[in-house]
Amino acid sequence: MGTPLEKWVDDAARLTKPDRVVYCDGSTAENERIVAEMLREGDSETLNEKTYPNCYLHRSSPNDVARTEHLTFICTPNKDDVGPTNNWMDPGAAKHKIGALFEGAMRGRTMYVVPYIMGPVNSPISKAGVEVTDSPYVVASMRIMSRMGKVALDRIGSSPDFVLGLHSLGDLDPMRRYIAHFPQERLIWSVGSGYGGNALLGKKCFALRIASYMAREQGWMAEHMLILGLESPGGKVTYMGAAFPSACGKTNLAMMVSALEDQGYRVWTVGDDIAWMKVADDGYLHAINPEAGFFGVAPGTGMLTNPNVMGALHKNTIFTNTAMTPDREPWWEGIGSTPPPGLINWKNEKWDTLKGPAAHPNARYTVPAQQSPSISPKWEAPEGVPISAFIFGGRRARVAPLVYEAFDWQHGVFVGATMASETTAAATGNVGVVRRDPMAMLPFCGYNMADYFHHWLEMGTRIPHPPKIFHVNWFRRGADNKFLWPGYGENVRVLKWILERVEGRGAAEETPVGFVPTRNALTLDGLQISPEAIEELLSVNPEDWEDDLADSKQFFDKFGARLPQELREEHDKLSRRLSTEGASLARSG
Repeated sequence: MGTPLEKWVDDAARLTKPDRVVYCDGSTAENERIVAEMLREGDSETLNEKTYPNCYLHRSSPNDVARTEHLTFICTPNKDDVGPTNNWMDPGAAKHKIGALFEGAMRGRTMYVVPYIMGPVNSPISKAGVEVTDSPYVVASMRIMSRMGKVALDRIGSSPDFVLGLHSLGDLDPMRRYIAHFPQERLIWSVGSGYGGNALLGKKCFALRIASYMAREQGWMAEHMLILGLESPGGKVTYMGAAFPSACGKTNLAMMVSALEDQGYRVWTVGDDIAWMKVADDGYLHAINPEAGFFGVAPGTGMLTNPNVMGALHKNTIFTNTAMTPDREPWWEGIGSTPPPGLINWKNEKWDTLKGPAAHPNARYTVPAQQSPSISPKWEAPEGVPISAFIFGGRRARVAPLVYEAFDWQHGVFVGATMASETTAAATGNVGVVRRDPMAMLPFCGYNMADYFHHWLEMGTRIPHPPKIFHVNWFRRGADNKFLWPGYGENVRVLKWILERVEGRGAAEETPVGFVPTRNALTLDGLQISPEAIEELLSVNPEDWEDDLADSKQFFDKFGARLPQELREEHDKLSRRLSTEGASLARSG
């Protein structure tokens, strides 16, 4: 009979018909063989051994360079359980349709069996998964991104308690590309893509879509959040989780070099993307980072924006779709140097300016987390770190002030549920379109988002010491359309105020949207910023918020009667507070 794992691998092999099946042990020798296979396939190259030892550049198919949300499905018997923000497919129909694409898909190829653990090996919060794949790039990447190999095989043993993932490159035709999740079976099927988020199944597929479903069933939380520790003078570290949509500086915040380091404020990185959290015996929500590496966007990453990750990238890293210099070093827009003559672009062509960006805008680096100079001494603590604050954020030119604190947990859930970002030029032709992205989980929630809001509200009643909830906006613009706040390492000044609020200090004034710092509550010494800019950064304009309220109501209406009543109440309360404020401003004006 064999173990549940062996039985499942046999079934997968019968379907996909590989030439051979290899169980991965995660060893260095095995990794060298996998890398050799990657290089043999012709889509990967060795980078400069002196300046980038053990680093490789991988080029994916030009039609396969990003997550494909329109081809990503949640498969449950009842369509309503998936909700209006996810794509649904009937499980039986999905197995039939996608099963046909897997039929014989690995002929002539090796099937790699990749057992892995998401989270520190001995953590009670960690979970095991197994991905079978015919991509050596996926194996090499999963070795960086998870605890992979024998350590995971030993943990799984003869237990059926692991998440199953079947992945094949197929023929990379976008018309035959599917990423399907079967949450009730804890199963992921991905075919037709070799790109990270579609192919490294431990990442968004397991750690968010399947895990969020499991978390609701089991009473914990799986969130699209960075985890950082803010050390204050005297050495005490306070941990915070923060959720941002893409293009809002999430990785940069997680790995920030603090502008207040000379005052004793230092930022430690626990995780840059995903947090799994359970209520611990001390009554606090404890978080682990389920990943072992960072899978970050390269363009825009440089010494100014993220010196810590730049320090980490010079060894043991896989770069995907970056450009390459004649010295065989990776290059991308925003790295901080001018493009050298003889640059080879991400499509493996001699680059010139007529060919568009040299690196793909979604080019990536996959790097072991422990290589970051900012990595927290507690990043692999099995018990996780206690979370004192949640931070939500978006990119808003007006509306949201630099920072505000929610009145209570329920109001905080409303703040997270209505969080939005304005599109940037990189995303669409229409700049400034407001996109709702609740808790930054819109593409990653494995079930109906209305039920997800219920789960958040319910968790608030189960955490004896719930985190305080805040909202930040680094992207507010002045009348001249320039950013009012410098961002990057200066953002620690906002984190310091959040820390003070957590500790019951920190001056604040009540506004209709929440508690905003008083004008002198932020530590601004050494910062060239005018009192007028601070005034504008912290202001709440009822008229701007009225428009936003109409937009968030429209978003809530998508969920119909399934939306928690508490969120409609919070919407009404905010509306009333704003109209009272607006009326009093009109009178005083």
